Amino acid sequence: MDWGRAKNVLIYAFLLLNLVLGYQLWMDYREQVGSNLDFTSLSESTQQVMEENGIQLLSPIPTETPQLPKINYIYSAEAQGEPVGLEQPVDTKLIYADEKELRNALEGKIANLGNYRHDEPSDKENVFIFRPLVQKEWPLFNVELEFIHEAQKIHAFREPVFEILPSSDMEEQKVLPASKALETLIERNFIPPDSAVRDIQLGYYGQLFNTEDQLAAPTWRFTLDHGEMIYVQGISGDVLTPKSDTTKE
Repeated sequence: MDWGRAKNVLIYAFLLLNLVLGYQLWMDYREQVGSNLDFTSLSESTQQVMEENGIQLLSPIPTETPQLPKINYIYSAEAQGEPVGLEQPVDTKLIYADEKELRNALEGKIANLGNYRHDEPSDKENVFIFRPLVQKEWPLFNVELEFIHEAQKIHAFREPVFEILPSSDMEEQKVLPASKALETLIERNFIPPDSAVRDIQLGYYGQLFNTEDQLAAPTWRFTLDHGEMIYVQGISGDVLTPKSDTTKE
């Protein structure tokens, strides 16, 4: 008997079994999460489209509809600096465990770190993404603070160069509900079949122009399970996708 060949067959069989079990666990998780979410804020027609297209919802639908203004800010992607190395690397666990310890570890390196928030859906390979907060609450999705890490240590960062301008002359308007924004995406087929919405956040977003003066509006951001992000302007309801960077009415 060829024991070497038999051993290889057993190894491949175990690998295949692990893949099947892993896939089954993931599908069970998606079904369990979906069953725990409240779909009552979505119309019956939207729920029907979700069922027909195999679209799942893995995130609670936010209920807040605050009154928010548009903002002007100064930012240029070309004006951003190079990463700055840290003399003493910082443990990556501080990103998740204790933001106060993270601020202490980076004291004197990054001004106003408390005005940023970790944006986990935007994280890249070996890069943690933080967003600056408008009114200390709403992330500005166009701007990012990068923490570059390797071997579980943060060894460099790239701080954004930007300035949010006073918005006292901007009219505050009520943001449309996240459920209505989601209905728009589902019923107009912006969300592909067999996809899942894994994160819903309210923040600020706008098309970037070839100028330092930028405009951003309150916007709902929907993150799909494969990483794509779709934005719905919170006042007009227009849909904007970064791939095309164009607004679709």
